[in-house]
Amino acid sequence: MNFPRLDNSPYELNISEQAGVRSLHFGSEWIQGSMRIRQPFALELAYTREMMACLLLRSDQSWPRNALLIGLGAGSLAKFIYRHLPQTLITVVEIDARVVPMAQHYFRLPEDSQRLKIIIADAADYIDQPAGQYDAIFVDGYGPDGLDDSLDSVEFYAACRTQLSAQGLLISNLLSRSRGYAASAERIHVAFNQRSMVFPSLDSGNVVAFAASGEAVDVSIEEMRAQATELKRQTSLNLRPTITRLQLVHPLPRGRLQL
Repeated sequence: MNFPRLDNSPYELNISEQAGVRSLHFGSEWIQGSMRIRQPFALELAYTREMMACLLLRSDQSWPRNALLIGLGAGSLAKFIYRHLPQTLITVVEIDARVVPMAQHYFRLPEDSQRLKIIIADAADYIDQPAGQYDAIFVDGYGPDGLDDSLDSVEFYAACRTQLSAQGLLISNLLSRSRGYAASAERIHVAFNQRSMVFPSLDSGNVVAFAASGEAVDVSIEEMRAQATELKRQTSLNLRPTITRLQLVHPLPRGRLQL
């Protein structure tokens, strides 16, 4: 399915389906989000599952109470949080107004203005507004040419940091095979005063970076495994392979992840 350019947009929106999986494209073969049609609230793409590894880093079961999602795409993260984290109020900032009805119609994004607020805006401008405190900020603002430069600067990441609560975490999707991946990770590291780390690269080429603000992250591998087991029981999301990959790549002093 192809949808024409509107309002001088530089790209078309396209939808493809293969083997029971529906995907959103921004005028190219690159996938901007996917949904398994028989499991619309599951996280189909590996990097989206990895982004939810943030749930292993905070022990408070009510975390996060407020989440900011930068970039909607097919709505995968928003749908998962909406379904499985009922305590979380979700704000999504999406620059392209066309994406919202497509996510709702073709990807079953819920329409619930009480828990799921969608703002059409440039996230680089929005993050400078006094929008309140977020426990989690997910950065996944990719267009057809990759991550917009305005969402990948020290200034932007520093602005995100000011919007985080005492238990706040930044979770950012980076592309390891794209030019500038290491520089992006370094910009996050600088903006968060060296309190960041990247998880091992996925087969898709995605790398997920995590950064902490306020209270320290200090969690043992055993605690992460226990939390992962409970998450799988409650949501079917299996993060135990993520923990194994993390151990293989990163030295974890005394078996603890600390940020």
